[in-house]
Amino acid sequence: MPVLFDEHREVVQPEWIDYNGHMNVAFYFLAFDHATDAFYDAIGCGEHYKAEGNFSTFTLEGHITYDQEVLEGDPLRFTTQLLDFDEKRLHYFHVMYHAEKGFAAATNELIAMHVDMDQRRSAPFPPEILAKLADIKERHETLPRPDKAGRIIGIRRKSGA
Repeated sequence: MPVLFDEHREVVQPEWIDYNGHMNVAFYFLAFDHATDAFYDAIGCGEHYKAEGNFSTFTLEGHITYDQEVLEGDPLRFTTQLLDFDEKRLHYFHVMYHAEKGFAAATNELIAMHVDMDQRRSAPFPPEILAKLADIKERHETLPRPDKAGRIIGIRRKSGA
C-alpha cells in the first residue's frame, strides 16, 4: 500500500443532489462508506472476509466535515490514513477530493470495531490483518496528523463576547 491509501474513485450521482443543488449530507456518508469498503478490501477485512469467516467491522463513531460543495457529475477521489489501531479497533481518516479541481471537499474520521458475527460481540483481528495494520501504521506515522482529526463540535465564541 502506498503511503496514503488512494484507490477509491466515485462520481456524484444525480440522486445525491438536494434542493440546494449540491450533494446532500446523507450521500457524503454513503460515499465515505464506499471509501471504507475499498480500504477494508485492501487490508483483508472487506465483504469477502465476512462471507468466508463470519467476522466483520462495525462503525462506533464517525465525524464528517463539509469543506467545499460538490455538484452532480463531479468526479471524487478519496484518500485514507490509518491513525491508530489495537487488537479490536481501527481509527482512520478519509479525505474526499474533487478529482479534477483538486480541492478537499470533505473529511471523515471513523472508529470501527472488529466483530464476531456469530456472537455479535467484539473480537480480536486475526494475526494476518494485525500485521497488515502494523505495516500501514508504520508508514502512515510518517505523515502529519490531519488537522481535522479529533475535532470537537461546538459553537466557537469570540473572546470577551
